[in-house]
Amino acid sequence: MRVAITGAAGFLGSHLTDRFLADGHSVVGLDNFLTGRAENLAHLARSPNFEFVEQDVSLPFSVAGVLDGVLHFASAASPPDYQKFPLETLRVGSVGTSNSLDLALEKGARFFLASTSEVYGDPAVHPQPETYWGHVNSIGERSMYDEAKRFAEATTMAYHRRHGVDTRIVRIFNTYGPRMRPHDGRVVSNFIVQALGGEPLTVYGNGEQTRSFCYVSDLVEGIYRLFHSERVQPTNVGNPGEFTMLELAAMVIDLTGSKSTLEYQSLPADDPRQRKPDITVARNVLGWEPTVQLRDGLRRTIEYFRDVVPGGR
Repeated sequence: MRVAITGAAGFLGSHLTDRFLADGHSVVGLDNFLTGRAENLAHLARSPNFEFVEQDVSLPFSVAGVLDGVLHFASAASPPDYQKFPLETLRVGSVGTSNSLDLALEKGARFFLASTSEVYGDPAVHPQPETYWGHVNSIGERSMYDEAKRFAEATTMAYHRRHGVDTRIVRIFNTYGPRMRPHDGRVVSNFIVQALGGEPLTVYGNGEQTRSFCYVSDLVEGIYRLFHSERVQPTNVGNPGEFTMLELAAMVIDLTGSKSTLEYQSLPADDPRQRKPDITVARNVLGWEPTVQLRDGLRRTIEYFRDVVPGGR
């Protein structure tokens, strides 16, 4: 196959690009480097099956030649990023999604949307199944991301129903692993960078809020299977293992051998109290479930950050 991946220079986009190339497919990667990084794709510079186009997909664009798939992963994805770039986040979730769907429609290609567990907001149902409609503050401090993704899902289904575009939607839960930016604001990278630097780990609220962390290789495998499946409805892909922030902090301190302490700060507005995917659909339809335990995934991620963070060794 030949596929286009938007946001290809990002954390997830670059790993997904590697996955398609590893199976012998060709990839056209698009990114405007708002939050993506050229170094994430540097190892592909001589790959005969990879092309890169610097492109803001919120602006009109096209891709020459045949395409079998369009996978839309372009978006800021951490709170500091989408709060720094609120209008760009809304635009890539709305106009960027429409542009990418138009490309899929033009090429007769399968369209794949990277959505998020954030569509569930601060959930009143736990764990969260795909049938849950969510509890989201549409004007809150996280709304630019939450509502952009909810709108993107609605647009995707509208193209499917109106134009017959072959669509897939994944709802991604917290993911971590190599190629995360050291200061992107996500809790795993925050804790690791602080621990490696001997700084206090920043814990918001009382640290009892929970998240479910999926190692990037597990996530990409679930995404890859969903792309090749026949399921049109949104599908949760994430690790159902649930940990408090205090448990995560203790694990990071232990694995890094750090002497860091904890520093408590006020809980950010609209920060979800708990997050855990119901992956029944992924298990039954895709034959997928995560295999990497949190300690193992953190160990691999810490090794990556030791190499990229000054003084990390």
